[in-house]
Amino acid sequence: MPLENQPGTAENRKLEGDPVGRSPRAIPVSLYTPEERQRRDSSVWTLVQGVLAPVQFLVFLVSLALVLRYFGTGEGAFAADASIVVKTLTLYTIMITGSIWEKVVFGKWLFAPAFFWEDVFSMLVLALHTAYLVMLFAGLGTTGERMGVALAGYAAYIVNAGQFLWKLRMARLQGTGTSESQPRLAVAR
Repeated sequence: MPLENQPGTAENRKLEGDPVGRSPRAIPVSLYTPEERQRRDSSVWTLVQGVLAPVQFLVFLVSLALVLRYFGTGEGAFAADASIVVKTLTLYTIMITGSIWEKVVFGKWLFAPAFFWEDVFSMLVLALHTAYLVMLFAGLGTTGERMGVALAGYAAYIVNAGQFLWKLRMARLQGTGTSESQPRLAVAR
């Protein structure tokens, strides 16, 4: 049976006026409105986020090395724990300041449409880091289990950082491109 004009085929999507396969109800939107872009560019919180993000990444790399050293040798649990606590504190700091940034730019403390999924995933990252702290300070689980929770939090952090880097790239492209070449997000109505 040929697939021509079957629901979901590329040809059918073209017939419906949707050449890239998005839902016909999806509309392209810019990451920022002109007003949001102006608020973003004039906010001190944008600079704060720009400084904290690489600091947090450096703390993450050092901590990851110490945690992997612990798993590889069984030594250095105190240094690994201390580094995870520092990483978690930098995470809390960037989350609080990021929430302030989001309020200034979008008028919402969290879950603004432009960063909804990044914020959702950030909650998972926070939950895993907080679970680690609870385990550490309440003496729950073994050192290996606690470090395993930290590694799960670090894996989630890597995904979340990738989400934000992608949005940063999109914002930069939108800021320099013409309306014809601007990347767009599809948002269902």
